[in-house]
Amino acid sequence: METVRIPQDRVAVLIGASGETKKMLEAATGAKLSVDHEGMVEISAKEPYTEFKMKDVVKAIGRGFAPEDALHLLKDEQYLEIINLKDVLDSDKARERHKGRIIGEEGKTKKMIEECSGAKVRVYGNTVAIIGLLEEVTLASQAIGKLLEGKSHSFVYNFLQKGSRRLKEEHIAHMWQTPLETEALRKEAELAAKESEAKKTEESEAKKKKRR
Repeated sequence: METVRIPQDRVAVLIGASGETKKMLEAATGAKLSVDHEGMVEISAKEPYTEFKMKDVVKAIGRGFAPEDALHLLKDEQYLEIINLKDVLDSDKARERHKGRIIGEEGKTKKMIEECSGAKVRVYGNTVAIIGLLEEVTLASQAIGKLLEGKSHSFVYNFLQKGSRRLKEEHIAHMWQTPLETEALRKEAELAAKESEAKKTEESEAKKKKRR
């Protein structure tokens, strides 16, 4: 069994009117969900892998995604990344300011990130959540990281446009690759993403130590 806590105000979204969303999620996965009013969710299924995938679906709904978008995570090639702004920004004021930078005027920046990367992005509470293919999530996460570092919007837009062109070129190249070559590249990308995440964690821990 897997457990995950989501914000209380997302419980209604997870359950849906008359429990319809919960039933739909259970039917799609074969898993069973037990949800309490405080946001604690228990996930049980015959296969541990199903529980693992469903946990990501529930997390995504908890972080602002609509259930139909979160269900994409049931596919093996889809990934979820959640950036906790509390890990990189010290104050509520700084977090609100940077959330505004990520969303942009009338949602322009968020839309640009989604269009260039191909990933879906949601800004909710103190987190930014991303769903997409590994390379899409990586590009979106890198762009968001640069905004959090204080880079200008024009710099980030240029970075995204270059990244988008690179992804398109790689997609064309992959069309001519054998399945074994494609799988090898996927594993390399996964390793690079894990190393990048480990580096972010180390930097976050170092910042926390400095503040003590």
